[in-house]
Amino acid sequence: MKAVVQRVSRASVRVDGEVIGAIERGVLILMCAMRGDEAHQADQLAAKISKLRIFQDDTGKMNLSLKDIEGAALVVSQFTLAGDTTRGNRPGFSSAAAPADGKRLYEHFKSALSELGLPVQSGQFGADMAVELINDGPVTILYDL
Repeated sequence: MKAVVQRVSRASVRVDGEVIGAIERGVLILMCAMRGDEAHQADQLAAKISKLRIFQDDTGKMNLSLKDIEGAALVVSQFTLAGDTTRGNRPGFSSAAAPADGKRLYEHFKSALSELGLPVQSGQFGADMAVELINDGPVTILYDL
């Protein structure tokens, strides 16, 4: 499972011009299920992100988690994180999970975040989405489980 986590002041996702998910302070999570991934990896990723200390405390040190600041998560599926560019100029995506598995793991990941007490908004799996964000910092963390 791969994810890009961006600390944001706000973020939203649109499908066909309509906002379908939006958050204020929190994280935008671009996630990709890889071939062979299972639910326990989605659970592990959700747990790690919920405890990730990337928000500043009163002294300006990144010492607070998403839960500590009562922030929210905007989760967007992005199979292109599986892009393999080792040969040629056109990325290959054969290492991404099959669409049915990817959707199942995407939904499981969102549920796992919710079960950890985080407010979760999301994009639409498989849709052509427009994502807008104000990257705070910027702070961007990569996960590859």
